[in-house]
Formats: sequence, structure tokens, C-alpha cells
Amino acid sequence: MKEIIINVEGMVCGGCENRVINALKSVDGVSEVIADHKTGIVKVSAKDDIEENILKDKIEDIGFNVK
Repeated sequence: MKEIIINVEGMVCGGCENRVINALKSVDGVSEVIADHKTGIVKVSAKDDIEENILKDKIEDIGFNVK
């Protein structure tokens, strides 16, 4: 298991956090997601072989920017 930290711009509320969490949990290999709109940080616990670009693309697909 590895932890991936992603900086996300555009999350302004708990609803935004939930959209990011739900989008990332739909990716195979992701076991846990914690999103904080106040800091813009998303922490993902995932299998070691998961590619970060897949997670970043998923976030951008739902309308947020990845730093």
C-alpha cells in the first residue's frame, strides 16, 4: 500500500470533497481517500502499482485542477 498526496484547486466545500472522494474511490486499487477543501490536499491510499496520472486525470475529469 502506498499513500499519494495530490494538491487540488477548486474545492470550496464538503460537497466538493465528496465529489473528489467518490471519483477516486471508483478507481481500481484505491482503498481510502481523504479530501480537505480548506488545504486543497487529497490523500489517497492505494495499491503500489497504481499510476498517479490515473488519479489526477479522474480529478480533472470532474472539473477540478491538479497542481
